[in-house]
Amino acid sequence: MTLPTTLDQWLAHCEQLHPKTIDMTLDRVAALCDRLGLRFDVPVVAVAGTNGKGSSCAMLEAIALAAGYRVGLYIKPHLVHFEERCRINGQMASAESLLPHFQAVEAARQGITLTWFEYTTLVIMRVLAQADVDLVILEVGMGGRLDAVNAVDADCALITSIALDHTEFLGNDREAIAREKAGIMRRAKPVVVSDPQPPACLKARADELGADLRQLGIDFNVQGDKQQWAWRGRNQRFNGLAYPALRGANQLLNAAGVLAVFEALRERLPINAQAVRNGLAMVELPGRFQIVPGQPTLVLDVAHNPQSVAALALNLDQMGYFPQTHAVFGAMRDKDLAHLLPYLAPLVDHWHLTDLPTPRAARADELAELVRAASGGRPIRISTHANPAAALQAAAAGADPADRIVVFGSFFTVGGVLKDGLPRLAARHLG
Repeated sequence: MTLPTTLDQWLAHCEQLHPKTIDMTLDRVAALCDRLGLRFDVPVVAVAGTNGKGSSCAMLEAIALAAGYRVGLYIKPHLVHFEERCRINGQMASAESLLPHFQAVEAARQGITLTWFEYTTLVIMRVLAQADVDLVILEVGMGGRLDAVNAVDADCALITSIALDHTEFLGNDREAIAREKAGIMRRAKPVVVSDPQPPACLKARADELGADLRQLGIDFNVQGDKQQWAWRGRNQRFNGLAYPALRGANQLLNAAGVLAVFEALRERLPINAQAVRNGLAMVELPGRFQIVPGQPTLVLDVAHNPQSVAALALNLDQMGYFPQTHAVFGAMRDKDLAHLLPYLAPLVDHWHLTDLPTPRAARADELAELVRAASGGRPIRISTHANPAAALQAAAAGADPADRIVVFGSFFTVGGVLKDGLPRLAARHLG
């Protein structure tokens, strides 16, 4: 067989190897880790949870970089380019730098069939294992126990908020989902839980393993006013902190968990208050309540389950007055659409619903029926579009300068409006 020679060719190759998109087991990845001799000589933090994983990973990276450490990060999914998933010292990996690692995984996997996610995870973990870094941060996929990332023994686990998502694979309640997330815990190692109301099974599993459990509200706390906030852990305090550059009320909980991780690793990776301040001030993560200035104002958010859409609705409500709100929305059919849409329906005047380029996605006309039901007879306007870029173009054309446009839902939705760069909206008139 002729091997691929470009990143796009390798990614297409990975899609053809396994009959299932998701095949929950660690056996294949663990076997490949052994064959590849994959090991990390620096502290590894694994981050699992339903919401807040990406933000927490970005804050871990930003603070460590501000403290002068070299950092490798695996974060997902990507919005536009696959290379976004692999960052070294704050920079996206180049396509060319990934190619030798695809070749290595291909050579090692003979006789083992991998899913696309398993294959690409092994590639990026190999990149990070060989990189000259002081810290590696690995974002877990949808689960934990059987996620490919869990083939690596992390030095510290961080579990963010737990909510209902991917129920067909993880279970139908928070306890069941939390049990899957708890799979990233390791015996006698620290585990930080930043969910303010954690399912009971997380503590039970930590006790069973003798893990060093650190819980929000027990082992670390936050307090503050409108100007600044403070964090207190078991042995450390940080005062006079500015709020994270990532917007949204939920980001303070994520930041609190991140600082608890650094406290747990302080003997190997000490940080000071200035690194915390600088890191939180500089952190960036596209598509998480990202506000793009312009006329009209543009908000980008990958919220796609009830908990994250509820947070989005709260954040939008706190933005101030806008005459009209226009929504660009596209989502996967397997999401809990009937329960997430009512959170945002009272705020939206005109819906621009979009098809997405994947068979899992709900069609725009299917979404229209759900939006009507969620709006409860409130007068709204609905239009459907072939893709997110067309939906945003139509929303911008119909909006007044003082309005706002909210693009939310699947990563395909937000990525679809970012594929040609950050949109800069100009008002159709200034009268």
